Amino acid sequence: MTAKHHAIIAGASGLVGSHLLRLLEHSNCIETIYAMCRSPVASESDKVVQLMDGALRVTNWDGDFPAPSIGFICLGTTLKQAGSKSALEKIDYELVCDVAQTMKILGVDRIAVVSSLGASAKSLSHYLKCKGRVEQRVKSMGFEQVIFVRPGPLAGRKKQIRSDEVIVQKVFKLFSPIMQGPLRSYAPIPAESVARVMLHSILQYHDESCVAYNSANMLDILSSNQT
Repeated sequence: MTAKHHAIIAGASGLVGSHLLRLLEHSNCIETIYAMCRSPVASESDKVVQLMDGALRVTNWDGDFPAPSIGFICLGTTLKQAGSKSALEKIDYELVCDVAQTMKILGVDRIAVVSSLGASAKSLSHYLKCKGRVEQRVKSMGFEQVIFVRPGPLAGRKKQIRSDEVIVQKVFKLFSPIMQGPLRSYAPIPAESVARVMLHSILQYHDESCVAYNSANMLDILSSNQT
């Protein structure tokens, strides 16, 4: 019999999160989906319980709800969207950490988080530094299993795309046939593929308490599960 899980997701309206929500809705392994959201998410599934709050807090938890054991965080912004480095940090670092802690309190023991290729707390890039600090913080929260997906440019982004991503995606599209070895990590990856790896990986048990996948790793995982 397939094990059933109760899942919680933040960022279900975003590029990766919207794909992940659909996958969760159609997965036989998932019984309940709690969606932490600021406004209603588009879903007709009776699995979905929407937890709406402007700051993504959980203030109306029903004691009869089964506790979630797996969590997904697909939150993030851009400097252009945020308007300043401090505003970006409030979302990409502070909000992500607050949401992760909330999930831990609710009962989550395995969590998957969207990070970024090049994430490092020592990075000169403010964006990548925030992602690196998030990884350090979430790893210290005591989850049994932490999974970070670190995609390069996301294929399929139509709105609010960063200008540097436009250039990068055009270059990578031109050179993708010859991008092998370490360069594969920098090639664009479909957002749906990232979502699929998050769900697949969190349903597996790993020897390490923390694993991280770049785009090349994710493509390899998907390829091996199609054979």
